[in-house]
Amino acid sequence: MRQTPSQTVGPYFAYGLTPEQYLYDFKSLVGNRLVDPLAGPEAVLIYGRVFDGQGQPVSDALIELWDAANRRFGRFGTGTDPDCRFLFHTVKPGSVDGQAPHLSVIVFMRGQLIHSYTRLYFPEETDANAADPVLNAVPEHRRQTLIARRTPAGYEFDIYMQGERETVFFEI
Repeated sequence: MRQTPSQTVGPYFAYGLTPEQYLYDFKSLVGNRLVDPLAGPEAVLIYGRVFDGQGQPVSDALIELWDAANRRFGRFGTGTDPDCRFLFHTVKPGSVDGQAPHLSVIVFMRGQLIHSYTRLYFPEETDANAADPVLNAVPEHRRQTLIARRTPAGYEFDIYMQGERETVFFEI
């Protein structure tokens, strides 16, 4: 037997993974609320957009977020939001295994044969970021693609799939 060719990872998973994005009349099993957004000062909003190689927002990407420190997982389709954003209500993670606080991010989208892994680090964690072994494995001039921007609303983290501002992705 020979191996069959791969399929792209999106958007045909829509029915099971992001039904709200495609107006199905049922809810996803996993959502974007890792905590109640009114949970108090610990609750933060993580948001951003996925951009293609032409700098255009991708309206049908699927973003998964994993917080190893708090053992929380979320999923959101960019087409669910009118501005093609992903939005996650969560808490800022702590450190795990001596690494800086971070969230693991997985991107699924049309045209990809496999999903892309990246990380989201926090800008105020200067000392922890400077000592993080994974972040330090990234060339210094590219590290800023992994660090979210603090805003009054929360943390903004845009993901660029290609181009001059391409986000660093990791092989797992």
